[in-house]
Amino acid sequence: MSRTTDRLFGNAPSPLLLDGRLVPGSGGAFDTVDPATGQVIGQAADATADDLDQALTAARRAFDASGWSSDVKFRAHCLRQLRDALRRHSDELREMTISEAGAPRFLTFGAQLDAPVADLGWFADLAESYAWETDLGRAEPMGMASHRRIVREPAGVVAAITPWNFPHQINLAKVGPALAAGNTVVLKPAPDTPWCAAALGVLAATETDLPPGVLNVVTSSDHAIGARLAADERVDLVSFTGSTDTGRAVMASAATTLKRVFLELGGKSAFIVLDDADLRAACSYAAFAGVTHAGQGCAITTRVLVPRDRYDEAAAIMAKTLTRLGPGDPSDDGTICGPLISARQRDRVEAYLRLALDEGGAFACGGGRPDRDGGFWIEPTLVTGLTNDSRTAREEIFGPVLVLLPHDGDDDAVRIANDSPFGLSGAVHGSPERSNAVAARLRTGTVSVNGGVWYGADVPFGGYKQSGIGREMGVAGFEEYLETKAIAEGA
Repeated sequence: MSRTTDRLFGNAPSPLLLDGRLVPGSGGAFDTVDPATGQVIGQAADATADDLDQALTAARRAFDASGWSSDVKFRAHCLRQLRDALRRHSDELREMTISEAGAPRFLTFGAQLDAPVADLGWFADLAESYAWETDLGRAEPMGMASHRRIVREPAGVVAAITPWNFPHQINLAKVGPALAAGNTVVLKPAPDTPWCAAALGVLAATETDLPPGVLNVVTSSDHAIGARLAADERVDLVSFTGSTDTGRAVMASAATTLKRVFLELGGKSAFIVLDDADLRAACSYAAFAGVTHAGQGCAITTRVLVPRDRYDEAAAIMAKTLTRLGPGDPSDDGTICGPLISARQRDRVEAYLRLALDEGGAFACGGGRPDRDGGFWIEPTLVTGLTNDSRTAREEIFGPVLVLLPHDGDDDAVRIANDSPFGLSGAVHGSPERSNAVAARLRTGTVSVNGGVWYGADVPFGGYKQSGIGREMGVAGFEEYLETKAIAEGA
């Protein structure tokens, strides 16, 4: 095992958390790989359908037969305990995230670790301040004097299915509000990053007062485990983050029992540079944003739209910036673009690079693997010469690959940006008045104007169109995990 996990897991595979107990997987263990080297660095418990059944039984019982769903103060207490436990172990978790997810070190001081840990406190505060009941007063519907009120209640058992790219952020963005709202949770992380979820389970079991069954963590190499979760009648709500194709499958599985779903899916977001923007600053920023964490983020802006008459100038600026950005060792403080998560993902990105050439594109920089030993690397790449109807410009690549597109003014830029099956995020750079006018017309869930950062515990995140259903984080994200009940009392 890696030395970074010794204090959490000892010299053994990371465990499952089932009904308050830390146990090995019935299926044995599977390997965890460092994407920077391609080498096995340890193992994680491999759960089977029987393990999943235990988790669901425990979660159902904890919701139906305990006071968890009704004790707001206790829930807030447990969430703050979990936040504090994660903070105490931040050194181990930081190294784990770098070695398991290939996350650049600088990101672990933000969205890859420290920020989502702190956000648990925000959800604890929200649970305590939230208006769980609304008095509608007296009325006489159909001539019957009635006193009416609205009560908000937890949904029940939540299946949280998470991806590998920002494991702590997405695990905690689901577990935090779901628990704060009074639900019980079965967390199933991606097979590529089991340790980040397992660490959450270990700390919940050993350093908090969370009752048995309230949080269960099921790591598995079996992708079908997620489908079983979505279809199981004991689950009341499925919260899934991942690709749009997998989201469709999750939605289909959930439809068998007509359970609620929250889906945060893919994106192909546009970064619009208006003709009155500082071209050098905007294009440099677009390059930096586009290849951070090797472009492995659903909200990353990977279509860069620039004025047509400055297209060549923009390409030169971006190519120069991208060449300076990496890729580099994720453990180094200055690395922006690290490795891809796996050989499978690297091969997928390379297939898109070949497609870009087949569609008539060219590489202003990058376009292949760097000269590095081991690991799963792709050079930061800028594709030029394509139009927005190319597959390279329309499909989510999930790698350090940007497509540069020309536009003919604000209206044309809005048209191109909105001409996408996705609508997750976006960015606009230019004079404030024009930039905000363009942002208002974009059909997307989040927009950055002139470098503004929308990420935060209090900001709802999600997409339009095929980028998902519902919102994560913020009050809106908290309310995804609630049901609404109307009560009328004869007066």
